[in-house]
Amino acid sequence: MENCRKFIIFGLGNAENQYAGTRHNIGFEVVNALAQKLSVTFRTDRHAYIAEGKYKGRTLVLAMPTTYMNLSGKAVRYWMEHENVPAENILVICDDIDLAPGWLRMRAKGSGGTHNGLNHIIETLGNSDFPRLRFGVGHDFAQGYQIEYVLGKFSSDEMKTTIQPAIDKAVEMVLSFTTAGIQQTMNQFNTKKEVKKPETPAHEE
Repeated sequence: MENCRKFIIFGLGNAENQYAGTRHNIGFEVVNALAQKLSVTFRTDRHAYIAEGKYKGRTLVLAMPTTYMNLSGKAVRYWMEHENVPAENILVICDDIDLAPGWLRMRAKGSGGTHNGLNHIIETLGNSDFPRLRFGVGHDFAQGYQIEYVLGKFSSDEMKTTIQPAIDKAVEMVLSFTTAGIQQTMNQFNTKKEVKKPETPAHEE
């Protein structure tokens, strides 16, 4: 099957300029870094910014939905159907407040938790059986201020010491996912104790 060698990498975020660089847009940041790695550029297409590249015989379609975070499922479903790619060959990258900043967790399936983008994808596809990469942004906010926190930006120090190295690692994880598969990638890359833990996550899967 030809499309077993084609993958779609979805980075979740909000496309408007005021959201650039915010915690909620970390999916965009990872996919942008991946595009730089593959030397490809984005075009504006239906429901998303789209780029396409090659890596070790695989075709990688990079997608940043332009539907707003809460409607991410529209872009995911459209591009899965348009490219005829099965659910196991997509990877959704999103922020996670229940993981410490810079922590990375890849999973083959699971609930959306409190993440509106993931939940809309699950609702739109009708199931939660698709791979996702959760990028920890921490939860350093008072009760009732989650929206302000995720729409805020990382400090320059945090970006340099924690987030940018994690973005680089996330790019490695994506490429490993497309070549070595999800199980080997999870075993090799999922954050354990080797990364400095600046705070205690609320829970871990």
